[in-house]
Amino acid sequence: MVPINSAQPHSPDARLLDALAAGNSSTRLKAALAIGTDPEPGFVDALVARCAIEPDFFVRDMLTWALTRLPSEITVPKLRAELDSGSTQARSQALHTLSKIGDSDAWPAITSSLLHDADDEVARSAWRAAVVLVPDGEKEALATKLAAQFGRGDREVRLSLSRALVALGDVVEPVLRAAMTRHDPAVRAHAGATERLLRDPDAGFDLAVDEARRVFALGPDREETQAC
Repeated sequence: MVPINSAQPHSPDARLLDALAAGNSSTRLKAALAIGTDPEPGFVDALVARCAIEPDFFVRDMLTWALTRLPSEITVPKLRAELDSGSTQARSQALHTLSKIGDSDAWPAITSSLLHDADDEVARSAWRAAVVLVPDGEKEALATKLAAQFGRGDREVRLSLSRALVALGDVVEPVLRAAMTRHDPAVRAHAGATERLLRDPDAGFDLAVDEARRVFALGPDREETQAC
């Protein structure tokens, strides 16, 4: 394989650029695979641009893989710029790709507005990226921001939030305990389910939610009595 020279990128192959925009998803998938197999920095703009509009999940995943094959000093600034895009897919896919690259230089770009994005897919991507990129000293602050969204969305959204918090480890325990005292029963159940997943990562999410609801309905004293 020819070594990558980030200072003097080759001009991208016009045939591969055309293939990335082909009407057939299989052709686009093969083009992304070819670019990632023999990565050249000259393709970065085309890959990032395609991520924002690509309708096929498998092609998007291959585009992300191709971007991870390029030097992060080239890809990360391009992806960070996408986080200000008005396109929800552009933001979501850029966040997903940043989480796969794992370059800590991207951490400052994971803003509160992205973590609280009105679009669930963008927010979920931001949560996943945040827990990968966050420095150790900022995990508690991130946990607080994530816990503020307990009760948000449908099952998949709530599961994503719980997984993100569990990935932060024991630092989340204080915010979970605080959320479990909130007035909103949906928030309490979500926080309780997350706390159970933290203790037992193999526990099923739905069962954890049901158990948390039961605990809050019975009260801790009655739960302890039943356990005996």
